[in-house]
Amino acid sequence: MRSPSLSVTCRRMSYEPVIGLEVHAQILTESKIFCGCSTRFGDAPNRNTCPVCMGFPGVLPVLNRKVVEHTIRTGLATHCAIARQSRWARKNYFYPDLPKGYQISQYELPLCTGGHVDVSVDGASKRVRLTRIHMEEDAGKNIHDVRGDHSLVDLNRAGVPLMEIVSEPDMRSPVEAGDYLRTLRSILEYLEVCDGNMEEGSFRCDANVSLRPEGDEELGVKVEIKNLNSFKAVEKALEYEIRRQGEVLSEGGAVSQETRLWDPDAEVTRAMRTKEFAHDYRYFPDPDLLPLEIDDEWIGEIHATLPELARERRQRFIDEYGLPAYDADILTQRRDVADYFEEAVKAHDNPKAVANWLMGDLFRVLKERKLDAALRIESWPVAAGDLARMVQLVDESTISGKLAKTVFNEMLETGKDPDAIVKEKGLEQVSDTGALETAVDEVLSACEAQVAEYRAGKEKVLGFLVGQVMKATRGKANPQMVNEILRSKL
Repeated sequence: MRSPSLSVTCRRMSYEPVIGLEVHAQILTESKIFCGCSTRFGDAPNRNTCPVCMGFPGVLPVLNRKVVEHTIRTGLATHCAIARQSRWARKNYFYPDLPKGYQISQYELPLCTGGHVDVSVDGASKRVRLTRIHMEEDAGKNIHDVRGDHSLVDLNRAGVPLMEIVSEPDMRSPVEAGDYLRTLRSILEYLEVCDGNMEEGSFRCDANVSLRPEGDEELGVKVEIKNLNSFKAVEKALEYEIRRQGEVLSEGGAVSQETRLWDPDAEVTRAMRTKEFAHDYRYFPDPDLLPLEIDDEWIGEIHATLPELARERRQRFIDEYGLPAYDADILTQRRDVADYFEEAVKAHDNPKAVANWLMGDLFRVLKERKLDAALRIESWPVAAGDLARMVQLVDESTISGKLAKTVFNEMLETGKDPDAIVKEKGLEQVSDTGALETAVDEVLSACEAQVAEYRAGKEKVLGFLVGQVMKATRGKANPQMVNEILRSKL
């Protein structure tokens, strides 16, 4: 059972964790934020670069309009105020993967401020406030040699557009932090502004955590944790860091404000550096980029295109399709899954049966084939209409539920539609009363001992007899009719 809240007792004093998260989400664009280079992941090192994103002297950045549009979409969906004027800033620091010696970001005047994300934690609703959402460019990537004597730099990622989504310190446990991240990623995927792939680094998180005496309003000394590349890592790192800080306080020590790295192998955090402050970066307005002006008309146009998000869609699935809350929650966590379900239900109106096949066999296949990352509906191994038709064949008693498994597997392997498979393999369910009575009579004649046991009160024997009839008909007999005929004759 997960605990939505957490407290730590040290030296007879109870402390509560205070958690805030900074999420960097790669914005879904084909080109970088200030140049035309590709944002494609996995290309050869330094292939997607140009003088602009490599920071050559004399080059000028040109803003990608789509980056601004996607950030506004995110701000509107999370109830932020959209600034009519925002400003670009240079964040100055030295690192080998930062070719210009500064990162173009936003500081004093971000595009989006305020807002909130409503999170469901073990059935209870919690509101996590947002401080800001701003745009910035990504840095490159250092690749360290396994021998440890030199490093390489890949600048493909330099200039890739990011949104930094900063929460208020409103979370009180690793569970709440994990659920907030899952909810936020779902929102971004529904908006189609980020693919949410944590393994590829397009959705990554830094966690800030501190402890304070329960009942106090003043915040404790915070520690930032980096290198968190999964929801599980975020939760485990926070759990460890809360324990570590608790032990420091219990021994009469003081927590240092610092940045720490999560070591997933040892499952500990390790000190990386003392925590920087804003003045360490010497922010100042970027002289190469004009202030960004946003008018009400553009905001209105973007607002009109916002989709129904997971929270609202979940409730509609319960109300409109009569699904249990659990099913609705699973089906609406990802937009492509919810779209697939609704397309299937349009083809055959049996929502619960479609949901069962989708959450069972189809999810299993997606996981086995490693297709359970963000997908487009057209990429799924079985078309929604074909799954719906297969369910319809079961509902019409054309095939049995057991034979539907055979049809489903054949659809996976061949891509053929279910009607063609049923016809080719002769899988039509036998529902003819005369034919079934003949098969039942033959089984009863061959199983006199079991018939005697049944009539002596051992009703479990009925299952054996049904199985024999199904075996005799090669699985084609209508199971319900077989049960009825057997009971009648017995």
